[in-house]
Amino acid sequence: MPRLSESGGSAGRRTILFNDSKGPTLVQFRGRLIEALVAGGHRVHVTAPDLDGAIAKQLKTLGAEPHSVPLARTGLNPIADLHYFRTIRRLLRQTAADLSLNFTIKPNIWGSLAAKSRGIPSVSVVTGLGYAFIDRAGAKRWLAGKMANLLYRAATAANEAVIFQNPDDRNYFLSHGMLANSNKARLVNGSGVDLTHYRPRALPPDAVFLMVSRLLGNKGVREFASAALELLQRRKDVRFVLAGFIDDGHDGIDSAELEGWIASGIEFLGNLDDVRPAIGQASVFVLPSYAEGTPRSVLEAMAMGRAIITTDVAGCRETVIEGVNGLLVPAKDPAALAEAMTTLADQPDLRRTMGQASTELCRTKYNVNEVNALLMEFAGL
Repeated sequence: MPRLSESGGSAGRRTILFNDSKGPTLVQFRGRLIEALVAGGHRVHVTAPDLDGAIAKQLKTLGAEPHSVPLARTGLNPIADLHYFRTIRRLLRQTAADLSLNFTIKPNIWGSLAAKSRGIPSVSVVTGLGYAFIDRAGAKRWLAGKMANLLYRAATAANEAVIFQNPDDRNYFLSHGMLANSNKARLVNGSGVDLTHYRPRALPPDAVFLMVSRLLGNKGVREFASAALELLQRRKDVRFVLAGFIDDGHDGIDSAELEGWIASGIEFLGNLDDVRPAIGQASVFVLPSYAEGTPRSVLEAMAMGRAIITTDVAGCRETVIEGVNGLLVPAKDPAALAEAMTTLADQPDLRRTMGQASTELCRTKYNVNEVNALLMEFAGL
């Protein structure tokens, strides 16, 4: 595949419209990449919904120009999606962008199609399959998945490159016709993790299991709660801690369900601006997700020296060498999750050695600087 500077835009300094769907967490997840792009001499304009004063100020500090845009992250709303498409198309013209760099499903689709309509090259980064592909039970979900499949095929046809965070997602796109040209597919190790920010911390002596996630069913929150409550009924030497915010998406956990878990002994920290204190007080990190790109929360816990329990599914399985830095369990299986928790609750030495192995795996595979350098190379930057 030719470098983008040969097929659109000029070599060297570029003007990039950087499109994402999650304004409140954008700096946390993409800040180091934006910083690297600016350091490389590129002009970076960032779009996302809910780019409020604090996030906008942080982006400006990084050297980027923020643009808050209307975007419904989930659901089928053709009018809203068309409005987003037109907004991105307008910003491509106003910023004189010569590259559209897109993250997550709707920016990947509509950002790419808007760029095509302007004759501008685009690159998409697939950070996970998303809700439309995880569970297609029911006519509405089936239709959402079908539409997403068709739209992704059109979008990737417009892309210069499609960058995946795990091989399972790449293979899914190719096998389901969502990426017709396999030569466009590129692979990076997730979003990486900042090893200077997330440093190893001493383990607590007790078994403390932590999950940090948006409170969505497809993140495995119910399985975590079910396994935790089962263990709490028969032993007093374990703690279970949940952190995250209630998500109003289709698969969100409601407040009544959450209150029931809290009343039964699960500790809830709410949404955290900084997860490091919570990880530091935990001895095992748990993410029973149904699918991910590469889970950033797991990488952060690994960098801080925590054993991992996660599911043997796309994205998650990439973070664990079974029996070395953690344990893999089937998705949607709270009994298997409870068994894995019991294994680590009973073996403090195993928690320690697995935590050390997690940190080493981060150093060799998930260093954010190396991941970003590779992503920029694939994007022709």
